[in-house]
Amino acid sequence: MSAETPAPQKRAAYEPAARLLKPPRYDPHMKRPISTIAGAALILLRVLAGVAVLVGIAAGWNDILADPDSVLEGFDPSPEGTQAALWLVLGTGAVVLLLDLALAFLVYRGINWARVVVMLISVLSISTSFTAWWAQGQEIEIDGTYVSLSLDILVLLALSSRSAAAYARRNERRDEPDGPAVT
Repeated sequence: MSAETPAPQKRAAYEPAARLLKPPRYDPHMKRPISTIAGAALILLRVLAGVAVLVGIAAGWNDILADPDSVLEGFDPSPEGTQAALWLVLGTGAVVLLLDLALAFLVYRGINWARVVVMLISVLSISTSFTAWWAQGQEIEIDGTYVSLSLDILVLLALSSRSAAAYARRNERRDEPDGPAVT
């Protein structure tokens, strides 16, 4: 390095709370950050994983019913009743996946409440997996739990980034502490 080239600046190992809590600036023309794109893509992957789970449930429905540990309380054990139970499970799952798909679109568009709802869902899903492992001894398996758990963790990391938060809140006008609001 020559004497004229400045040394690269190292990023501090910590950041002061005042800087972390400083609201993002008003910038309606902000470019969509990669963290928001990645978060929306991960939500879409979560939807695809959910579709795979629903297909697996439908394909193995008879095996699920034959398992002595499975309980369908309140349903008729006749073939018509088990079909109704299958349709109820698939319909409920489809509604949840459609809501997740809508949230992915809203996150991609930069809607802050959708970003917060998706992060909340991810936290609840991660907490549920941990609780099931801790309290009930449920195994975390590669074919199911790892995929959903890893997608939830990655969604949480992507959407909780500063750039994703700033993009989602880019249209909010705020009074600056030093003077009037930026117009």
